[in-house]
Amino acid sequence: MNLRVLFVGEIVGRAGVYCIKSVLSEVKKRHAIDFVVANGDGTTGGFGIGKNHSIYLRKLGVDAITGGDQVYYKKDMVEHIENAYYILRPANFPPGNPGRGWRYFTVRERKIGVISMLGQSGFDRVHLSNPFTFLPEIVERLKRETQTVIVDFHAVTTAEKYSMFHLADGMVSALIGTGQRVMTSDARISVHGTATICDAGRTGSIDSVAGLDPAVEIRQFVTQMPERSQDSWASPALQGVVIEIDAEGRAQSIETVNQPCTVPANETQRNGDPS
Repeated sequence: MNLRVLFVGEIVGRAGVYCIKSVLSEVKKRHAIDFVVANGDGTTGGFGIGKNHSIYLRKLGVDAITGGDQVYYKKDMVEHIENAYYILRPANFPPGNPGRGWRYFTVRERKIGVISMLGQSGFDRVHLSNPFTFLPEIVERLKRETQTVIVDFHAVTTAEKYSMFHLADGMVSALIGTGQRVMTSDARISVHGTATICDAGRTGSIDSVAGLDPAVEIRQFVTQMPERSQDSWASPALQGVVIEIDAEGRAQSIETVNQPCTVPANETQRNGDPS
């Protein structure tokens, strides 16, 4: 029995949430999706994810939400994550931190292991344990109950991501890169049956700077003065990948998804979601 998994690229801002609201069900139906994983590290204002947004995404059909370096940016998430089994913070945070970094989910009487993992290069505020030593240990535990394991590797350098791809080759069903918020064109299946892509892209404004208003981001580079980033609504789309995994946990196919989202003129003038 093969499973079809949709991995949604990082959801960014209100435009990203609106895309989930408006096109996720259509994408799931078209691709016969059994299970949805989405990176939510930029959901609330482009930085982190709040409690209300996490609940809303769950109601809209996202089965598992993975995090990144900004997973604790919203204060209400620190308490909420303990009781929200569907939210995963990076597993290589200190073990006493709120939440969990991996979990089993059951789909059509079949268990799927999902792991959230953070890279080490390029992050200014967090410096976590080595993901290259953590991942094999976690996978070994998960494989006691399932051969189907999906990893979100949230990192910002291609060198670190490709090093992880080679380490995990044949170890997991899929290792999907996030963190750069730009979809790459390197989706592939290894000879050992692991699906990889350097970055699954972003869900939100595509004609923007990482889902945010370009004018504000440009001013910050020009003036070197911090300024509050703003949502962008230009050319919104749901991006990600669809992975088919067989009963032995080997990936059979991976294809990219880039589904444009039409936004009514009045939507940008109101929240349109629980933010």
